[in-house]
Amino acid sequence: MSYVIEGKTGSWEIVVGLEVHAQVVSNSKLFSGASTTFGAEPNSQVSLVDAAFPGMLPVINKECVAQAVRTGLGLNARINLESRFDRKNYFYADLPQGYQISQFAHPIVGEGTIEIELSNGETRKIGITRLHMEQDAGKLIHDQDPTKSMVDLNRAGVALMEIVSEPDIREPEEAGAYLRKLRQILRYLGTCDGNMEEGSMRADVNVSVRKAGEPFRTRCEIKNVNSIRFVMQAIEVEAARQVEIWENGGEVDQETRLFDAARGETRTMRSKEDAHDYRYFPDPDLLPLVIEQEWVDALKAALPELPDAKRARFQSEYGIPFYDAGVLVAEQAVADFYETVAKGRDGKLAVSWVTGDLFAALNRTGKTIETSPVSAEALGQMLDLIADGTINGKIAKEVFEDMVETGEGPEAIVEKKGLRQVTDTGVIDAAIESVMTKHADKVAEYRSGKDKLFGFFVGQVMKETKGKANPALVNGALKSKLDA
Repeated sequence: MSYVIEGKTGSWEIVVGLEVHAQVVSNSKLFSGASTTFGAEPNSQVSLVDAAFPGMLPVINKECVAQAVRTGLGLNARINLESRFDRKNYFYADLPQGYQISQFAHPIVGEGTIEIELSNGETRKIGITRLHMEQDAGKLIHDQDPTKSMVDLNRAGVALMEIVSEPDIREPEEAGAYLRKLRQILRYLGTCDGNMEEGSMRADVNVSVRKAGEPFRTRCEIKNVNSIRFVMQAIEVEAARQVEIWENGGEVDQETRLFDAARGETRTMRSKEDAHDYRYFPDPDLLPLVIEQEWVDALKAALPELPDAKRARFQSEYGIPFYDAGVLVAEQAVADFYETVAKGRDGKLAVSWVTGDLFAALNRTGKTIETSPVSAEALGQMLDLIADGTINGKIAKEVFEDMVETGEGPEAIVEKKGLRQVTDTGVIDAAIESVMTKHADKVAEYRSGKDKLFGFFVGQVMKETKGKANPALVNGALKSKLDA
């Protein structure tokens, strides 16, 4: 137990479980043909089903089901071939039906696991309890009128996957690592874009505290936290609040709370409803959802390579360290970029340029890997010029900067600026003779035993040749002449 809260009565550990709502990537909603495009005019993407007009019947979107199954497979979870949709009855102004169609007792995905990596290099497995499908509600807008709230139903009926973890998380860092890993998997699968700012991925955070070895105590749910940083902060402040209550002889009430990031506190939203308060019952308009194992197998066979598998392959195929491979696979676009650069080339040299010079250039120019001023193909061509001796590492730095600034290819830049590496031994020998003549005193010192001066001579020869001389040829010729 590495993360503890030291209270007046001793040490406390936190117990955290996360319920992540991930919006399914699909062109239309879970039970209607209305569009799911983000940013449309309010109430412009609402079907009669979404608006709960009388007599309108839901029709399940097969692609949304496929996306849920793909996600379950990516989470190493059990796929339930038979599941069921229930009505979860509650009133909100942005829920015209008066109920949400959800999966309560019979979810489409059962138990699974996610392996997370912590900053100290440790790995942990976090259990997945279930993944179920449900409709999203609409959105209430409170800032357009001083006395009224507006309702936008564009989001109503959009397919959500609720991914519920086991209460296995014991540190805020673990919660952050879990969310990052989950988002990474969803993005690789193409089942959710993971954009927390747009609300397509958000977390309900269940927090409780206990003394070591105790059974679970009462938990509170922090609703709709929309950033990983806020999730970690919310856990810290809510856990501290609960410890204070328990140590002062009070009881923590099971309730739903909101996290106020500006004040760094949680506050009561409502008392926590139990399942029976929602009056769940099977949706009479929808038959049980039955899928075939053959269909699940076909979806599994078509899954993309997932982050952990890609990381292991990068290590073995390109000979790069575990850490570097992790940096590359964090985003699929970066991994794809790297692989284009590294294919058939020196994998270690490729990772050095991608995570070093390229990342620095992207940060400096405010670009992303998708909008990089240097394409993967162009960077690969530059590495080819290093490999065949056309340019050396020092010249390559200059060429790369020109590529960033101009968008030109490396070969064109080398030819235009006359940057070809000098491999003419006559030219190199002449440069060495010039340097030795200018620094005869240093030559004498070197020959008297100060062999550390060798680096000085290399630098001077490179300066004499304006950095264009082949370093290996310089080293060999210089050694021969100095030792003569």
